Amino acid sequence: LTAVDPRVLALAAQVTESREQDIPLLLLKLKGILNSTSLGCEESKKIKQDIYSYDLTQYCMLVLRQDHSRLRGGWGTAAQLAEILSHCCVGLEVKEDPEEFYKKFLPSAIDNLLVLGRRLQARFIRAIKDEEKQDFLRWFRTVTDAICWLFGGHIRLAACVLQNDHFLQLLITDDVETAIIMMSVLHNILRINSSVLLQVDEETLHSVLDELVYKLSSTTNPVIGNAATKLLLLVAKFCKQVVKLLTARYKGLKGLLSKQWTGKGFDRDLCQLLDLLHLEQSNGKGEMQRQHQAACIIQAMWRGFQTRKRLKKLPQAVTTLQRSFRAKREQELQHLKKQKEDEALKLQMQLQRQRAMRLFHERQLALLEIIHASQVNKYMEEMEGKSALTIQRFWRGYRARRNFHQQRQSLKEYKAAVVIQRAACKFLEKRRRRRLLAPWKDPKGLTDEQRLALQQKVDDYIKLHPASQMSEEMSKELHMQAQEKLAQFLLRSRLDQRAAQRRETLLAQVNTDVELLMNAPGLAETTEKDLDVFMSRSIPVATKAKQSHNTMLKYSRWPWWKKLGDEFVEDDAIPDDALNAELGTLFIGGRK
Repeated sequence: LTAVDPRVLALAAQVTESREQDIPLLLLKLKGILNSTSLGCEESKKIKQDIYSYDLTQYCMLVLRQDHSRLRGGWGTAAQLAEILSHCCVGLEVKEDPEEFYKKFLPSAIDNLLVLGRRLQARFIRAIKDEEKQDFLRWFRTVTDAICWLFGGHIRLAACVLQNDHFLQLLITDDVETAIIMMSVLHNILRINSSVLLQVDEETLHSVLDELVYKLSSTTNPVIGNAATKLLLLVAKFCKQVVKLLTARYKGLKGLLSKQWTGKGFDRDLCQLLDLLHLEQSNGKGEMQRQHQAACIIQAMWRGFQTRKRLKKLPQAVTTLQRSFRAKREQELQHLKKQKEDEALKLQMQLQRQRAMRLFHERQLALLEIIHASQVNKYMEEMEGKSALTIQRFWRGYRARRNFHQQRQSLKEYKAAVVIQRAACKFLEKRRRRRLLAPWKDPKGLTDEQRLALQQKVDDYIKLHPASQMSEEMSKELHMQAQEKLAQFLLRSRLDQRAAQRRETLLAQVNTDVELLMNAPGLAETTEKDLDVFMSRSIPVATKAKQSHNTMLKYSRWPWWKKLGDEFVEDDAIPDDALNAELGTLFIGGRK
């Protein structure tokens, strides 16, 4: 085993022990370590292996994902770290677990570099000052160069870059400078791996070609036109299948190139591309004509056959059409008629319901004016009882009808079973009548030995469980003791009840006094009426009785549907929330 480079070892220790915001600046020291050796020598490979073994490349890749606008060094540090990451990965020979390096680490590094490129592109487009735009453009070019360097060292990454969504987003931009840089990256991909377009999926290929053709059709900038034309020419030279796709997918491409881009300074590349498109179009023109003629003949024969077939079926079709039209019209008329009947029935039911509610309210108001206050509760109880009986009667009828419809099949089965059982019983009865009566046999009695054994068991049980005996004097004494204890208990319970009633009365009196004191006005506002309230207890009692009576009247006037939840409540009981809503903080029965 060869010794680890002490600089790499010291840097790894510093990164491990440092804070997160200091790691990007520490990783910039890798640039000096990599530049200290010549490119491609064994010492350089050994240093890159040490850097990868101590996870410094992992740190670089993770740092690229962060928002560098809040970190020390800013986006310039991020661009330098992208360059360092690409140099560390190119020329690196991983001996332990190479599959993870090639299939996981390198695609993840490409993805992080493209994400960094998108962020720099967005900030370049939003920048206002020329100095800021130049800095962001320089950093963006550094990142794209790092991407080119990375897939240049690992050719298999070219397809990974082309299929990445971030690469397509970078390519689809209206900014001229960044678009030229991204088209140069695409040019390098095609130059390094000419068959990469055949390795990617069809959707990616169409997206790239669509963007190149769109740039040719939407701009007049000769730099953009030159780059897009060179890319299409390079694609057409390397992939004959792409030429067929260009001629088939983009019908007006040839006319667009000849009319809009002739004489713009790149006529040589433009003429080569037009020649390739014209050659492919001329080769496929004869085959297309033969296919067109064959398709016309097939279509003419098929149309003639279909026309003759329709003419034969025309009378039957007319009859069927008329029948279906009449049926549909009849169905629509029935539907409209049913809809009008339903609306009329609904309106009639609504009017009946309103009339019934109005008569009910009028009757309630008239009866409340006639009936004495002491008879209101009794009348309301009778009305509630009648209403409950009516609701229950209708509900039971509805439930019985519903159960009858649900149990109709089971009822049929039950009747069928009764018929079968009746027939079977008649059959069995006839068979029993035909049988001869068996001779009478006396029941067997107990023998003498069985009788003696049974008597012995009874005697043994009586000996084991003797009955308790008590004299007459002891019974009378026990009865007198029980009578005395019962009298003492009844006397004590009566005294306790009187004491409890007195306590409740005193507690209610104290609560009423406290309420009067809390609601009493100040001394400066006191009148003779207020003094009478405190000097006589009849006034607060009368006030309380009046308020309780008003609350009970209001509760009795509630509609029946508001009191459905109180059907199992006692008749004289009124909800506490109703009394509290009316009386506020009035004390009733010693409770608040």
